Amino acid sequence: MKTLAASLAGMIVLAATPLSEGTTASGLKEALRVATERAVESTSKTNGFLDNPKIRTGLPGKLSSVASALRGIGMGAHVDELEVAMNHAAEKAAGEATPVFVDAITQMSFDDARGILSGGDTAATQYFQKTTSDPLRTRFSPIVADAMKDVGVNKLYEQLIGRYTSAVPFASAPKLDLNSYVTDKTLSGLFTVVGEEEKKIRTNPTARATDLLKQLFGS
Repeated sequence: MKTLAASLAGMIVLAATPLSEGTTASGLKEALRVATERAVESTSKTNGFLDNPKIRTGLPGKLSSVASALRGIGMGAHVDELEVAMNHAAEKAAGEATPVFVDAITQMSFDDARGILSGGDTAATQYFQKTTSDPLRTRFSPIVADAMKDVGVNKLYEQLIGRYTSAVPFASAPKLDLNSYVTDKTLSGLFTVVGEEEKKIRTNPTARATDLLKQLFGS
């Protein structure tokens, strides 16, 4: 039976000499760690979410009728203001994501590494997302809540709903957990970019910034 390292050697073009299973597992964690740090750096910069169409956070579907009504009466700027603030909250929260993600990566076991053997260029990210999303969401939610408060998302949302209910007869505010929505969107955006960075590490030698990554994936 092939070892994990030997299997990986044939599947993702590892170094010619088979690596130990411990080295292989460490290398996979290292790839995720580096990919995460790069993703955080990218998404937490000014307009890191807003200017990236792949991860930009739009308004929740439950607000579509609110947005349409307000745009129809010339209040579209207030709708845009809320959307921009949500994206700024996401980028602010993303800046705090590294220790949360790295802690989860550290806790991955050798058995976890087996789950990514048959995957493609983003297999580690996909497996990581599948197995850690719930605990990450629990830890990340208060970070997002603080970011939303800092950039004024909740205040803007309340003002938007106030304008809507005042301008539209018999209108009522939709039931919406905005913190959960922004948390999910922020995590989804981070995982998207982590996956892109993992693919670079696997396919582009210049992206393998550490000796362990070069040892695992080739230099």
